[in-house]
Amino acid sequence: MTTPAAIAIGCSAGGVDALMTLLGALDARLRQSVLVCCHRSDAMDILGDVLGRMSVLPVIEAVERQPVQAGVVHLAPSGYHLLVESDLHFALSADPRVNYSRPSIDVLFCSAAEVWRQALIGVILTGANADGAAGLQRIRELGGVAIVQSPTDAEATAMPQAALDMAGADYCLPLPDIAPLLNRLCLGSL
Repeated sequence: MTTPAAIAIGCSAGGVDALMTLLGALDARLRQSVLVCCHRSDAMDILGDVLGRMSVLPVIEAVERQPVQAGVVHLAPSGYHLLVESDLHFALSADPRVNYSRPSIDVLFCSAAEVWRQALIGVILTGANADGAAGLQRIRELGGVAIVQSPTDAEATAMPQAALDMAGADYCLPLPDIAPLLNRLCLGSL
C-alpha cells in the first residue's frame, strides 16, 4: 500500500459526536492532511472550535487558495463546497447543492481522489443521506482506501449503508476502531 498523504472524512447526522471521538483518538504524530466535510447549518459555525477542543491535531476552517497543510484537520466551511486543486490549495464553490448538501462530501472526495489517487483514505461516518457514496466509489476507482463506519454502529445508518451499497469498503468498522486503523495505516505499522 502507498503511504497515505491525506484522509478525507465525511459525515452528517450524528457526525459531530463521531468526529469528536475519531479526531480525539488519532495519533498526534500523523503528518497526513485531514479534510472533513460535515453537513451542518450556519448555526454550527462553532464546529471548528468544538472539534479543536477534542482533536489531537490542529483544526482550522479551510479558506479559498489556502495550501493544504500536513498534520492539520481542514474543515469545509458551511455553505461552500470544498475542493482540492492539483497545486494542493483549496478552492471554495457556491455551486448548487449536491445530494441536498453544500458542502458536499461527494464534491470533496472526488476532487481529493483526483489529486492524491492511491495516497488517499476516504472515511464515511454516520449520516442521513447518500452523500459521499459516489465520492468513496471514485476514491476506490483511483486506488485509494475506503473505510466505512459499520451502519449498525452509526447514529444514522443511511450514509454508511449507501456508501457500502455503491462503493463497498476496504474496511467496515465500529467507530471506536476507525482511528486506531487510521493510525496504523498512516504510521506504517500494519
